[in-house]
Amino acid sequence: MPPKMMGLTPAQWKWRMMHWKRHLKHFIKGTSTSDRSGLSITNLIIGTNLVLFSLMVLTGLSSGAGLRALFTPPTSLLLEFGAQYWPFVLEYNQWWRCITYAFTHGGLIHLAFNMVVLLQIGPLLEVTLGKSRFIVLYVLTALTATLAGYFWHPMTPVVGASGSLFGLIGFSITYFHRIGGPTAMHQRDFMIKWALFAFVFGLIVGADNAAHLGGALGGAALGALMPLSVRLDRQTEPLFRALAWTCTLATLASLAILGLSLLFG
Repeated sequence: MPPKMMGLTPAQWKWRMMHWKRHLKHFIKGTSTSDRSGLSITNLIIGTNLVLFSLMVLTGLSSGAGLRALFTPPTSLLLEFGAQYWPFVLEYNQWWRCITYAFTHGGLIHLAFNMVVLLQIGPLLEVTLGKSRFIVLYVLTALTATLAGYFWHPMTPVVGASGSLFGLIGFSITYFHRIGGPTAMHQRDFMIKWALFAFVFGLIVGADNAAHLGGALGGAALGALMPLSVRLDRQTEPLFRALAWTCTLATLASLAILGLSLLFG
């Protein structure tokens, strides 16, 4: 798509392509180029997953589950620590599960794989989009992932961040494809490779394909709608900032309710 069709002057287009190229080079080298202050959202998400998993394992060990709590936690333990289960959501109004499930994992291997994928693709998107848009993308695709599960297998308990991860991947494929150019196409192809890798791994371990599809479709839709021009980017910033705060508060509230349920049963 020619730059003028996306509201960019040739100078703005050149600057943006240089910006993406610089971040991509540093990302591949494993260094950071972010000039934004504050903590990394990706690191905060990973830390939350690790803390919740550690608490779940300790609870399982104390209740006599043994090493099973570490590698294959029983369903009852997963439900106790926020797994999505639509009958609980609909019958007991436990809507917080629509978010907490994305921070709960069914074993060490499940957790490790998802966190490695997030660590590989999260920082690149976080730098490219900014924190507000990244938060909105991650949380909303967790919701589209679990919504797909409702129509696919509503009676099956679900855990894991893979719905959001496929959301990040689906977003990247459509978003960078719209941008065009060698650098954006490289980023798109990088995400396609991760999608194929995650899909094959999911087939091997019997992962939740409904969540993968729901997250990917939700991410792809956001990637198709995300503004590309500098002008629209600035105009929509207040909207995405408000959405980011909404998603953040909803996530914190969901985790807080989970914490209270763990403390008081």
